[in-house]
Amino acid sequence: MILFPAIDIRDGKCVRLIQGDYDQEIIYNDSPTAMAKEWEKQGAEYIHVVDLDGAKTGNSLNREAIQAIAMSVSIPVQVGGGIRTMEIIDGHIASGVSRVIIGTAAIQDKPLLKQAVEKYGDKIAVSIDARKGFVATDGWTKTSDVLAVDLLSELEILGVKTVVYTDIMKDGMMQGPNFHELEIMDKASTIDIIASGGVSTVEDIVQLREVELYGAIIGKALYEGKISLKKVLGGK
Repeated sequence: MILFPAIDIRDGKCVRLIQGDYDQEIIYNDSPTAMAKEWEKQGAEYIHVVDLDGAKTGNSLNREAIQAIAMSVSIPVQVGGGIRTMEIIDGHIASGVSRVIIGTAAIQDKPLLKQAVEKYGDKIAVSIDARKGFVATDGWTKTSDVLAVDLLSELEILGVKTVVYTDIMKDGMMQGPNFHELEIMDKASTIDIIASGGVSTVEDIVQLREVELYGAIIGKALYEGKISLKKVLGGK
């Protein structure tokens, strides 16, 4: 299972939000690039970047910061947040990003998702953010009437290979992931599932590995020192 350290960018800085609330922000580092280099130094295989401004507005406001990260590390970088046009997707891929994660547009603009998958294949992933099993959109500010597991079936038909699944109620709460929901999602298709939200202890990681997920994103627990990436990955 790949562990993805998360770098959430808002106004060019590395921050964390609690349950996606833009009014509950903690700034952890003024330089997302320096943070990415630190995670690579600690043994990270892959970096997960979220453009929080983009997720809320639909505009990729932190494109330069994201490009700087992709150019500064030798490990792959995946990016989500505000990915709603082919121009933004093309721009990220051209700037060295390995995988682009489509969120809101995966529900609201199926032709875009289809075009992106046809053009870039497994370089395109989809973010399914769920609140009580239903898909949330627009930076988690709206909840749709689409069940997450139903959306997963649609994505498989379209050829999507990777999904980042976030349980919003768990995100930033340091209470562990929703293991039950993750197992349901993982068994519902052949798509690789990356767990996001609530990973707060080494025990959580062990349990996720037992579910045999493709990957897990760790955010707040790393920044708060609850989990040592280096130790979890076998370093000293």
